Amino acid sequence: MFGLPWHIVLPSLLGSLLAGLVCGAIGTFVVRMKLSSLGFAMSHAAFAGAALGMMLSLEPLWTAIAFSLLIALVLGPLADISRMNTDAVLGALFPVTMALGFVFLTRAPGGGIGSGALSLLWGSVLGMTMHQVGLLAIVAALVGIVSLGFGRGFLALLLDRRLAIASGLNARAYYYGVLVLVAIVVSVSLRITGGLLIYALMVLPATSAFQWAYDIKKVFLIAPFIGG
Repeated sequence: MFGLPWHIVLPSLLGSLLAGLVCGAIGTFVVRMKLSSLGFAMSHAAFAGAALGMMLSLEPLWTAIAFSLLIALVLGPLADISRMNTDAVLGALFPVTMALGFVFLTRAPGGGIGSGALSLLWGSVLGMTMHQVGLLAIVAALVGIVSLGFGRGFLALLLDRRLAIASGLNARAYYYGVLVLVAIVVSVSLRITGGLLIYALMVLPATSAFQWAYDIKKVFLIAPFIGG
């Protein structure tokens, strides 16, 4: 990026740093709860939402967030009702959201070619703006506040969900909260990371952090550092 105008370089650097930090942090939940396919599935749900926004002439980013939140809110109860593990439900939802994305995209004005929906799928580091960086900063702050404010509950959930339920913790609410946070992080980060990289950016830092420390609190500190 050397030789490029500073107004292009600065948002790209800040956006990359924030995306790495927030994905590394939320990746701790994903890896510990064995939801490694969640980021990949959510990225394609966000793609479907972005394509829907293009079809309806709405802002793709906001429709991507809305669609991802919808999938997150459906995913938890669906896994509970069907008595299937979340990864199995994700495997069923993934092709559906992917197919919907391409259906919406083909019905968008101009066929959706070269649209913001595609940039949300593949990512564009140099396409970042300060507005998008600000949105990433808000999401990073949200993840930090929620993690600290409800730290004990999340810690109990990560250590052992059954014991957390036995101790009286509303584990279902915390579990759904994790799904919602992942949906928001994935949707907002897609603009810079793309649908393929977001999976690695969530899983690899947390996986590496667990090689250095097994204490969840330490992993929460190490994973964002590696991701950033």
